[in-house]
Amino acid sequence: MLPLEVLERAQTELTDWQSSGMSVIEVSHRGQPFVECAHQTEAKLRRLMELPDDYRVLFLQGGATAQFSVVPLNLTAPGQSACYLKTGSWSGKAIAAARRQQVEVQILADQAESSYTSVPAADSYSVPSDAAYLHYTPNETIGGVEFDYLPQTGSVPLVGDFSSTILSRPLDLSRFGLVYAGAQKNLGPSGLCLVIVRDDLIGHARANTPDLFDYAALAKADSMVNTPPTFSIYLLDLVLNWVERQGGPVELGRRNQAKATALYDAIDASDFYANPVARSARSWMNVVFTLADPELDAVFASQAAAAGLTNLKGHRSVGGMRASLYNAMPMSGVQALIDFMTDFERRQG
Repeated sequence: MLPLEVLERAQTELTDWQSSGMSVIEVSHRGQPFVECAHQTEAKLRRLMELPDDYRVLFLQGGATAQFSVVPLNLTAPGQSACYLKTGSWSGKAIAAARRQQVEVQILADQAESSYTSVPAADSYSVPSDAAYLHYTPNETIGGVEFDYLPQTGSVPLVGDFSSTILSRPLDLSRFGLVYAGAQKNLGPSGLCLVIVRDDLIGHARANTPDLFDYAALAKADSMVNTPPTFSIYLLDLVLNWVERQGGPVELGRRNQAKATALYDAIDASDFYANPVARSARSWMNVVFTLADPELDAVFASQAAAAGLTNLKGHRSVGGMRASLYNAMPMSGVQALIDFMTDFERRQG
């Protein structure tokens, strides 16, 4: 979900951006108007995230999934060791991609025993000092599982796939070597991946790394080694304007926690609905829940859609339902879902 005012602004500018007589989709990405748009987008992001000066901001293509391979290409030599925490589907895919890049993957924690409904305790693993990095997925969108702490890594760079949590709350980026995020959760439309990487981790890509995957080449060219996803960057700029007007990550964090708490409270108060995730690992962004009778899943999803509550069907690998409460979802939307759930339970009883 994108903020309505962002969509409306994009609509009014779609055929005439900055009085150019052209759409932002049609202008040259190397022309001054778009270059300025990209620079101001980066400046807003730096301001909102309080980004230290020794970090680079890259606007890339390929989504977060591409970074599963690009991170080890830039941060390891073949055969070098890197550490991972496995907490669900996306961290599992990152592990598989790293192995294909001939990384010696050390899985410091694997939550398979809990069916990936929990995260490892902060003191249950230690990071070897010779590891290239520790990678984790702060929020597993499919399972609705979220870390409630930042892993401690000492001098080892911490790498995070922040696709679902970026800008949803304050984040101390000085604790990280690198974070990346697909834009299509809280930042804008699909087609753009944000990478924030510390300067000392740039310039070490393997010799066979393509320029489009080499952080040093990308940083030198201001993410314009080739034509960047211009429309997605433009929409990100509009979203960041909206984030600033809302009060930034601090205010959005307050709202997101309130939205999630309201929905979890409704689930916990019911004998008809249940959430399988450990309470300490419940996601603010992706609330999963099951019905007492799985045979009613299709009926629930169909009737919810008829009531204007869409995309609630859970991922095929886990079933049940999943409500995504990204930044632009207002509390009124969450309350509408709670009201529907209450009515549906009453009618089934």
